[in-house]
Amino acid sequence: MTDPIVVTGLSNREFFETHARPGRIGLVGGSEPANRLIARAQRHLDEDGAWSHWSHAFLFQGRRADGHHWIIESDLDIRRKHIRLGVQENRIAKYADDADYPVVGVIDLGLTTKQEQSALAHALELVSAGTRYSMREIIGTVWALRHPKWQPKENLLGQEKAFYCSAFVRHVLGRAGLNLSPDVTEKNTTPEHLWRMPVPHTKWLLKREKQPGALRQAVKRVRERIAKRRSGG
Repeated sequence: MTDPIVVTGLSNREFFETHARPGRIGLVGGSEPANRLIARAQRHLDEDGAWSHWSHAFLFQGRRADGHHWIIESDLDIRRKHIRLGVQENRIAKYADDADYPVVGVIDLGLTTKQEQSALAHALELVSAGTRYSMREIIGTVWALRHPKWQPKENLLGQEKAFYCSAFVRHVLGRAGLNLSPDVTEKNTTPEHLWRMPVPHTKWLLKREKQPGALRQAVKRVRERIAKRRSGG
């Protein structure tokens, strides 16, 4: 596995401003419980059973006329009176919160101009087609993670015209002629597979300590008070 270039002292915004380029892969590790579950499920890919840093992957599209970097991703985007489930375009500012996304990464595959245009063009076709997000395929991938012999086989719960995040990234880059993980099928590809890909690449990692959640902090304070009283403090 290619070692990352570790970056420190930057905010997520500064990191993305520095390393975001069209056709590059973005990865984030979220601090919310759902993101932590995804990170935990990928522990089967590590010899020591360590959790993955990553819970989501996307493709950088480039800077637009509004001055913002935009990405193309397959995601569950649920807001008040507005739900998008599938391939969509968003500003990279969606992942700018350092507390919500304490680990972020960027992978540069060194795409040619033709490869970059091919990948982005196909990604936009999937946006236009209203391609769905696939929860079902995530379940099939979790099965394959627990039973490695299934990773090279087709996803047991595969669907047509549907992708979860990292399978989407793998798919559009495959259309550009890149097979990122030869030993894993497209729809069993996780963010950790992308991070560990055998294809030559350069990658950058910005990692900071995860802050404990509000509940964990409250429990810690209560325990400290109890310990203080017992010691007569």
